[in-house]
Amino acid sequence: MFGYYLDLALRSLRRNKALTALMVVAIALGIGASMTTLTVLHVLSGDPVPGRSGTLYYPQVDPRDNSGIMPGAEPPMQLTEIDGFNLLRARRADRQALMTGGAVPVQPDSTAIDPFYVEARYTTADFFAMFGAPFRYGHGWDAADDEAKARDVVIGSELNERLFGGANSVGRTLRVADSLFRIVGVLDEWAPSPHFYDLNTGSYGYAEQVFIPLRTALDLHVDHNGSTDCWGNGTGGVGHIYPSSSCVWMQFWVQLDTPAKAADYKQFLVHYSEQQKALGRFVKAPNVRLRNLMQWLAYWQVVPDDVRVQTGLAFGFLLVCLVNTVGLMLAKFLRRAGELSVRRALGASRRALFAQLLVESGVVGLVGGVGGLLLAVLGLWVVRHRPSDYAALAHLDPAMLLTTFLLALGASLLAGLLPAWRACQVAPALQLKSN
Repeated sequence: MFGYYLDLALRSLRRNKALTALMVVAIALGIGASMTTLTVLHVLSGDPVPGRSGTLYYPQVDPRDNSGIMPGAEPPMQLTEIDGFNLLRARRADRQALMTGGAVPVQPDSTAIDPFYVEARYTTADFFAMFGAPFRYGHGWDAADDEAKARDVVIGSELNERLFGGANSVGRTLRVADSLFRIVGVLDEWAPSPHFYDLNTGSYGYAEQVFIPLRTALDLHVDHNGSTDCWGNGTGGVGHIYPSSSCVWMQFWVQLDTPAKAADYKQFLVHYSEQQKALGRFVKAPNVRLRNLMQWLAYWQVVPDDVRVQTGLAFGFLLVCLVNTVGLMLAKFLRRAGELSVRRALGASRRALFAQLLVESGVVGLVGGVGGLLLAVLGLWVVRHRPSDYAALAHLDPAMLLTTFLLALGASLLAGLLPAWRACQVAPALQLKSN
């Protein structure tokens, strides 16, 4: 029967091409606008490390004095150097990584390539395993290398391609910030989006190409980039390479494989704060937070407000298009009241007529979905050429492609329910008599 209904639907749609075109265009415009903005929202709000985010946590403690701080205020979003290394040495997590960011000059061996700057990450050994960073060649350094301030470096695939033509460069030397480093690993293409582990340097479109052991970087006084918040007298690290002890400027992540471990670690943060208060470093009562990765992103509100607003407006436009489609379908179906009455008189049930009209609505939706997909592709192309840090991420993945057609089909069937039901309510005897 479906094939028969499909044949009737195609005949009907060809019979009034102008009205059919209007319905298809209405569906296509609504789907194109909504899927463009929904795809951008989907990309920006996605999980940057699927399968790992539930076990990654960001600890916060509050070392500030009471000046200008409201009771119950959120603790700083970063750690002081002292607290960062204290928590690192405590080793209370399954894995842990203390880090900060910067930009370093790279001096190639080849005289044909001028020195240039790249984004860098100064971190500890667990960084790569904890975040699932994939290696193309080699591996990261270990905890012993951290303590020894080893001159080891892991580089990104882009830098490896630029300097070594993509070849295995493990074991070769690289001059970074006027110091020689031994390349121990080359990452495969890896750029988590958003840049969750350090949102101070940018949420999207940011990827480091050089990774150096944190203690090594501090020992060499390489440049530091990122947010720094200070308090008290003599703060800010003025005249120093790095911020002073009363400044927060480092990020610390831990991996806790079970909820019980997460609860224990939060209690550990409370005890640590109490200990530091007893030592005279902290003056406030324990004020700690322990958010997992997705909670941390939600707290930071990494998805731009304009993207959420645009998505809401686009779905409002889709609703307007559906209302117009309902009106057009109602006019089309009621115009065929005579044809439907003849079928009823020949024995067709209302259920059969209703199914036939819904198939016709579905065909309109599928054709409109194709048009909407083309408009969405065009819309995403426009987004990619906008001057925003997330522009390059705007691509239609298979999941959103399927969503486009399901949304188009569902929208058209929903739009066809009222017209189909109304057309089936026409009394056949009265309609035939009037004709």
